Amino acid sequence: VIDHPKYQESKRIAIFLSMPDEVQTEEIIKDIFKQGKECFIPRYKPQSNHMDMLKLSSAEDISSLALTSWNILQPSDDDSAREEALAGGGLDLIFMPGLGFDKKGNRLGRGKGYYDTYLERCMKHPRGKPYTIALAFREQICESVPVTESDVPIDEILYEDC
Repeated sequence: VIDHPKYQESKRIAIFLSMPDEVQTEEIIKDIFKQGKECFIPRYKPQSNHMDMLKLSSAEDISSLALTSWNILQPSDDDSAREEALAGGGLDLIFMPGLGFDKKGNRLGRGKGYYDTYLERCMKHPRGKPYTIALAFREQICESVPVTESDVPIDEILYEDC
C-alpha cells in the first residue's frame, strides 16, 4: 500500500479504522502522518446511510475517539471541531473495507450503503470522485458479488499476491 503510486501522490486520504476481521490499517495511518499527508476517517450516522469523513490530527488522536455500538471507533456526534473532507478540499484517495469483492471492481459492504452514498456526494464536489482502493484478503475475492444501480464500483482492489 505504502509504495502504491496513487497513495504516494495523494495528499488527502480517507481510511477506515479496521475491525478485527478486516485488513489492519493502523500502520497505514501512521505512515499517512509520517509523510505529512492529511488523514480522514468515517463517522457513520446510525439509522441512516449517511457518513462523513472527518480529519484526524494525529495517529494518537485515535485513542480519543468514542466506541460505537457497532464496536467501531469514530468521532462523537457532538465533535464539530474536525474538518469534514467535502467541506474542505475534498479527497484524493479513499481506502475502503468490504466483505467481498470481484475483479470487476464490485464491492459487497455491510449493507447500509455508507460508502456508495458518500461517493455520490464526492462526485458533486468540485474535486470530483477520489480514487478508491479496497483493502482485502485473498479469500474475499469472489467470482461475482451482488450489486444494484446505487453501488459505485471501486477503482482497484489490493490483496496478497494480486
